[in-house]
Amino acid sequence: MLRRTHVLAALGPDWDPVAALRGEEEAHRLLYPGLDAEQQRLHDELVAAGVLPGDGGGFPEP
Repeated sequence: MLRRTHVLAALGPDWDPVAALRGEEEAHRLLYPGLDAEQQRLHDELVAAGVLPGDGGGFPEP
């Protein structure tokens, strides 16, 4: 609980987790289109391993 308190304090009162997640999803959409075959294969492996989120990141649109 103490660790969580410190993390939230470090993030500050203006941190918006929904906006942060949407920003990450937008970055994902901008970074990963147009990959060549090898890049796409590596991307798919990283998604399957849970290192990268899949398309959409699982966050519902408003």
